[in-house]
Amino acid sequence: MNVYDFDNTVFYGDSTFRFYRYCLKRHPMMLLRLPRLAWDAIFLLKKDKQRFKQRAFGFLKTLKDPEGTVNRFWDKNIGRIKPFYLEQKRDDDVIISASPEFLIVPAMARLSRARVMASPIDLHTAEYSGPNCHGQEKVRRFREVYGDAAIDEFYSDSHSDDPLAEIALRAFMVKGDRIFPWPGKA
Repeated sequence: MNVYDFDNTVFYGDSTFRFYRYCLKRHPMMLLRLPRLAWDAIFLLKKDKQRFKQRAFGFLKTLKDPEGTVNRFWDKNIGRIKPFYLEQKRDDDVIISASPEFLIVPAMARLSRARVMASPIDLHTAEYSGPNCHGQEKVRRFREVYGDAAIDEFYSDSHSDDPLAEIALRAFMVKGDRIFPWPGKA
């Protein structure tokens, strides 16, 4: 099986940021939350990224139709999936992302039958039901579901995914549309 990070790997850009911006344009009252979010970014982000993300997604509680909002977001943004992924995707792919599960699952459902592992954030309450899916947590979650199954190829744009690259048979760094062997991986 092949395993992929999502943001800046399979998707051009950061889906969480784009979704936030999409919602901000359609729900201008969210602007009132920006000073608090900026404060949290300065004082909370480095200490507790999960708590910061939970606060940032607090606006979800105010949406009348959150599922519809997510689907409309993907209507406009599904074209940002990178061509290399579309050309090589397989049904046994696994997408592992720190972005919210509620955002990644609908995108992948449009593209393939890939399994998605992402940060478990409730679309209605903005509450986490488990750890942020980042770094070593990605390996833990992969092993929890697949045991010692081999990762044939792994793709990511970030060294925060070194732990997954280490357990893959082959790993690749993705920068824009360029793909090259993972630095330091034999």
